[in-house]
Amino acid sequence: MPARPAAPAGTPVWIDLFSSDAAQAEQFYGAVLGWEAQHTGPDFGGYINFTRNGAMVAGMMHNDGTAGTPDMWNTYLSVPDAKATTEAARAAGGQVHMEAMQVMDLGTMGMVADTGGAAIGLWQPAAHVGYQIFGEHGAPCWHELHTRHYDAVLDFYRATFGWTTQVMSDSGDFRYTQVMVDGEAYAGVMDSSAFLPEGMPSTWQIYFGAVDVDATVAQVVELGGQVVQPAEDSPFGRMAGVTDPTGAFFKLVSVPA
Repeated sequence: MPARPAAPAGTPVWIDLFSSDAAQAEQFYGAVLGWEAQHTGPDFGGYINFTRNGAMVAGMMHNDGTAGTPDMWNTYLSVPDAKATTEAARAAGGQVHMEAMQVMDLGTMGMVADTGGAAIGLWQPAAHVGYQIFGEHGAPCWHELHTRHYDAVLDFYRATFGWTTQVMSDSGDFRYTQVMVDGEAYAGVMDSSAFLPEGMPSTWQIYFGAVDVDATVAQVVELGGQVVQPAEDSPFGRMAGVTDPTGAFFKLVSVPA
């Protein structure tokens, strides 16, 4: 695959895993998605970068339980000014979980919650420009917000991140909007109020590519993960929803070999 171009402002640029068992996660994602782990050491809080075929694809940080947050995948949106974006998020009715913080010469990060409660990261790139591959086996393919507060949340992201949006469907049983830049879709927002299980928060979900979704699901189960949404065909390819061995949820979507 050619190098992925820089993510436009307001679009997904990076992902990382909050995991209570980093060693197990290294083995799991290495086997399932073909990733290799790079340990950054104590200067970066023990952060781990994952690469696939030498290209940056994701990160991982240790979940020691003190934050009261389950193991989960996080999506980060590219921003030109992380400090200004955290202030904009607060002004738009969101919450700031982490104020803008410079990470050496790599960039500046932050973490906010939208008005529906879903956490979303901010990344102001410098030396670290984000994931370098997209749309292939073992790489991110799509980012999607599932929310109970569809209309209000869209207003929040337009105000905070400058989104331009396009309605894909507005039927009674399927309301979906895409984030557009120069005619290209970069992420989606789904009204999930009718089907999110009781107690499950609004959340950003990540789709990883799989040449053979069914075989990948079988491998997930063999390595201790669980199937949440069995593989099925859709207009966008064959899809499944699974968890890794400690419960972090992600989706798989078919991609060409």
